[in-house]
Amino acid sequence: MSMLILCPYTFVVACLRHKSKPKVSNKGPSSSLIVALPLPTAAAQLRLAARYFRFQKLLLQQNTSMEAKPSEDHLKVQKMKKKVLRKQVRAQHTLMRHEGIKCVSHATQSLVIANAGLGNGMSRQQLLRILEEYGAMETLLMPPNKPYSFVKYRTTEEAKKAFNTLNGKEVTLEDCGQDIILYINFVEKVSLQNAVPTSLPPGLMVIEKIISPEEEKRLLESIDWKGDEDTQNAQKTLKHRRVKHFGYEFRYDNNNVDKDKPLPGGLPEICNPFLEKCLKQGYIKHKPDQLTVNQYEPGQGIPPHTDTHSAFEDEIISLSLGAEIVMDFKHPDGHTVAIMLPRCSLLVMTGESRYLWTHGITPRKYDVVQASELGQKVRTITADVGDLTLNRRETRTSFTFRKVRRSPCNCIYPSVCDSQKGQQRLVQPSFPQNEMEASKLEQEYVHKVYEEIATHFSSTRHSPWPQIVEFLRSLPTGSIVADIGCGNGKYLGINEDLYMVGCDRSKNLVDICGEKHFQAFVCDALSVPIRSGSCDACISIAVIHHFSTAVSHSSLCSALLLDRCAELLILPYKKRQEQNGKKSKERRLATIRELARLLRPGGTALIYVWAMEQEYKSQKSKYLKEKSSSKNKDKEMNTGIVQRPLNDQGPDNSSQDSAWSHQLLNDFKDESCGAKPVADFRLPVHTNRTSFHSQDLLVPWHLKGGTKKKEESADTVVVPSGSKELQGLSPVFHRYYHVFCEGELEAVCRSLDCVRVQKSYYDQGNWCVILEKL
Repeated sequence: MSMLILCPYTFVVACLRHKSKPKVSNKGPSSSLIVALPLPTAAAQLRLAARYFRFQKLLLQQNTSMEAKPSEDHLKVQKMKKKVLRKQVRAQHTLMRHEGIKCVSHATQSLVIANAGLGNGMSRQQLLRILEEYGAMETLLMPPNKPYSFVKYRTTEEAKKAFNTLNGKEVTLEDCGQDIILYINFVEKVSLQNAVPTSLPPGLMVIEKIISPEEEKRLLESIDWKGDEDTQNAQKTLKHRRVKHFGYEFRYDNNNVDKDKPLPGGLPEICNPFLEKCLKQGYIKHKPDQLTVNQYEPGQGIPPHTDTHSAFEDEIISLSLGAEIVMDFKHPDGHTVAIMLPRCSLLVMTGESRYLWTHGITPRKYDVVQASELGQKVRTITADVGDLTLNRRETRTSFTFRKVRRSPCNCIYPSVCDSQKGQQRLVQPSFPQNEMEASKLEQEYVHKVYEEIATHFSSTRHSPWPQIVEFLRSLPTGSIVADIGCGNGKYLGINEDLYMVGCDRSKNLVDICGEKHFQAFVCDALSVPIRSGSCDACISIAVIHHFSTAVSHSSLCSALLLDRCAELLILPYKKRQEQNGKKSKERRLATIRELARLLRPGGTALIYVWAMEQEYKSQKSKYLKEKSSSKNKDKEMNTGIVQRPLNDQGPDNSSQDSAWSHQLLNDFKDESCGAKPVADFRLPVHTNRTSFHSQDLLVPWHLKGGTKKKEESADTVVVPSGSKELQGLSPVFHRYYHVFCEGELEAVCRSLDCVRVQKSYYDQGNWCVILEKL
């Protein structure tokens, strides 16, 4: 048999000429075949040709597939890049919304890393290890409960290296095994404000190492969780934890105990030495007769609650065994304190912390704690963003001891006490008759109230009003501006080109300004300790309407007898001045005079006060418009002498005045006008989100997180904040207001010779004036 080296085309021809299958060897050149050529038959030739063409087709498909594969990989890469870019943009918007920090397109030393925060399970230790590979870091900031962190490298090159390597990279969280993708942006600088360290709630103590590890072990072993649920110890498996009761069973259906049905066996004998120690150390005054044992697995917790007043005595103590935990305490005004309870520590709650603050454990598998003091000592957890990390929870068991109460609770917190519910009597202030009573009214129903509600009030005051912002931004660069009654400093940082200083009567609100690094001090708007003529501008926003009106006894009685009570309360300012003299306006006028004193000649002042006319030019104010949205959330309180809707005609004062004056006159006659002291003419309590029917009134403030049920709001007491009833900070406070009629504010301003009114206007339920110092 002869051997020939043929090209592919020659191979086909050769196959057609031979009668048998050729033997092919691939040991020749790359484009040739070594063929042994027997002579094929005609049929064999056709079969060989068909095989060859199939072979060529397969080669073509394989080559096409190999060429297409790189393009598919390229598409996947492009798709991933688009996803990373989209996530980066979303992270930029989140950062701007939460922190007000803007990302930049050019490289800097600082990076924000999305998906690498305490809020989504990234610990400080793991993030440090990831970031340290790319250079030396100056700062690592991890805000609590946020899904992002900030890092600052020593050089921009190190930051760029981290950005190029980590952006879009997938990492696995060490503690939970979850895969996440990091998305990174550059920022100019990071300046996150740390929270001010907080103290423990009044009446709360945490005693560390109250028992030894050996005692802890014996107490844990004394509880048999494996046994069947029985009635002797009232063992239950609740949705979020396991619980066992001794002495008395705590009923979760009514949050109380059945005092006539004690559980057999009493408290475990193993607890006696510990309880004797607590009595000897003075942590409790009475030996407990009820024990609740709770077991919490990681991820379990207990909702915020206050132990029922009528069920247990003052002291409640709780022993933490097996693991440490963070417990959250919350005041009715919304103020919260997170406290680390170490293993083998004792929590003691008495007084305010027991009766007023709620306590609970958030269901989660990790607690946010201070990294530098992890496991070292008891402390409140503050938002020190440079020292926070995650602490993995372990199984914790608590022994909570209580003394069952045998008589009604008589604590000083009646607003949240179930024993004293419905026992309060209505107390409302009268219209002040003179300057001394007017000052006292403001002290009780303005100054003290704002001190109590400052935290909650500040949380609701964050959106500046546009026309006030416009006024501040229109002032020349370098202007000195005083904000008289600055509250939480909402306007102090509007225009960075101004030198602004604020003052307020509330120390707690001024403290909030200080936390925001604003310049503010405590003073009365009637006497501001600023040099005369030193300010280019002043603002007084929602302040002057808190100064009260002095109404003489003779004016009130004569108005009632003349069937003109409504005129006294609603009549426009100028006519009312003729009747009551200068006394009624003196305090509000003095405040405006003080504003004018601060201004240099040519300086301007902006004043806002609440308007009587909440519907003006057929347009309802935002205050009235929000009634429908809040109606289902809050049932308005209705106590004592409320403002009755006069008729269905809306704000037509002429018909309303007549109807209301007749009603008050009849009431006055029924109770003998001649013998009735003026103290019985009480200030009406306004119904929120409704029109005003009196210029002088009390407006309710419902504290966020108040414990009184909204259905019971009709029983709420109107009392001054300094009284004993409000030492417990009732969920409802009342602020005094004098709402201004149209033209009233302008008329008061025009009575001063040293100023002229540049502009007077109505802005969303407020009367506003811009003054110029002459």
